[in-house]
Amino acid sequence: MAEKSISYFLVGLGVGAVVGILCAPKSGEETRKYLAQKAKEASDYAQKKGRELTESAENLIERGKESMTHKKEQITTAIHAGREAYHREGNSRVSD
Repeated sequence: MAEKSISYFLVGLGVGAVVGILCAPKSGEETRKYLAQKAKEASDYAQKKGRELTESAENLIERGKESMTHKKEQITTAIHAGREAYHREGNSRVSD
């Protein structure tokens, strides 16, 4: 169902673009320059957003790594404390 909606949208977008170009008050050369300019702007915008998303993903990955390192340290500390407590408890039972 979603594929049909996307297909209809793209067909409508194409038809609208063709009608817009044919009914444009500018000459063909002006229209081509305008479309080329808008295509370049769209490309620049997409590249900018791509860089922003890449940076955001890198930051998220780095925070995740830091969080995992911190949790690993906490778990290691808890394991050592548990072992020490176990050994202390074992030694105190032997001496009783």
